[in-house]
Amino acid sequence: MKFYIGAATAAHQVEGNNVNSDFWVMENLEYSSFTEPSLDACDHYNRYQEDIDLMKEAGLNAYRFSIEWARIEPQKGTFDSNELEHYRNVILYCKKQGIEPIVTLHHFSSPAWLIGEGGWENIQTATYFANYAKYIAQELGSELNYICTINEANMGVQIAEVAKMFMRQMGIDPQVGLNFGLPEHLQKEQDEARKILGFPEGEMANTFLSMRTKSGNDVIRLAHIQAREKIKEINSKLQVGLTLSLYDIQLADDSPESITEAEEKWKNDFLDFQPAFEKDDFLGVQNYTRVIIGKNGVQAAPEDSILTQMGYEFYPQGIANVVRKVAKDFKGKIFVTENGVATEDDNLKNEFIHEALKGLKKCYQDGIPLMGYLYWSLLDNFEWQKGFGMKFGLIGVDRENKARQIKPSLHFLGNTGKQIFESLI
Repeated sequence: MKFYIGAATAAHQVEGNNVNSDFWVMENLEYSSFTEPSLDACDHYNRYQEDIDLMKEAGLNAYRFSIEWARIEPQKGTFDSNELEHYRNVILYCKKQGIEPIVTLHHFSSPAWLIGEGGWENIQTATYFANYAKYIAQELGSELNYICTINEANMGVQIAEVAKMFMRQMGIDPQVGLNFGLPEHLQKEQDEARKILGFPEGEMANTFLSMRTKSGNDVIRLAHIQAREKIKEINSKLQVGLTLSLYDIQLADDSPESITEAEEKWKNDFLDFQPAFEKDDFLGVQNYTRVIIGKNGVQAAPEDSILTQMGYEFYPQGIANVVRKVAKDFKGKIFVTENGVATEDDNLKNEFIHEALKGLKKCYQDGIPLMGYLYWSLLDNFEWQKGFGMKFGLIGVDRENKARQIKPSLHFLGNTGKQIFESLI
């Protein structure tokens, strides 16, 4: 089995001018909670050939990118053939340069019209998404080997966990606090968004990055299952999976409280989604750090820890630990579809990559069916509410003229991948 070493991006974070998406609306509101709008982002929409060339020169052999649903279906039921051809060109250029295109159909951003119909809490969204997946499979499937349906299907669960943790820290009962209403600035944001997106009074904009309810998780699981079925009906040879955000969950002690909370977190993040992906061809695993759980829940990072720009503990060992844990419950192929670090220190980035790859090589040697490693991210990109300040990229982007600034870590990834995985690449 060929082993892939590459990088990943998401359409809204790098392409620019994704004007028909929900996040374009949200980030351009007067009362937006976003630090800044995406605008033309990294202009990857126009510069994709240059970026793919840089990957080839560095020795990478895979590129995971997303097809933007809001471009393909800007109005409900209307598909844009010109935008379809754009993504066909991206796929074909990857193949021309010897890079495997790995497509994600949904990477957080959605068509604005979808939110007006209830977004990711509306069961009908599963049907809408499956129809979009079918269209992509019909039109582009013959050029592809791998499709990820939904990026980080469990992200809404994790967002809800973080919100509840902050409430506990403030002395608020999460079950009560969620009913108190939003802080004034967030309420103004939602009221403004409602006028544009058209979701009902008393509801929130249910984007993919909203706190998920149980029924919302059902929508996401069903959307994946129906999309996989539609894709397989069109082309049974296409390899289909979804991706999950997974922490390396560690115990601070062996108390019953700690063990119970750790088990509950793994259930929420992984096991609850297993019925949706157990028939998949592969599972995309994504990890950035660890969480340490004690008697009182998730603890702060150890005092001597290096913290990344995202506030995470620098912990490159996490990805191998997560892959091993996943392999105990899921017996199919595993693909590391995201793993990376936000830092201005490129030497630290190199250290992260090296440690991650060494750990994954041991996983592979131990018989875990590991398909590859995709670093996040190819470019310094638009990190949602945090704007452009988080430097995950192997390539920097001048914010004024969008000129590419190649970092040593780009070639370090290619060279180190070849050294560690040798003849597999």
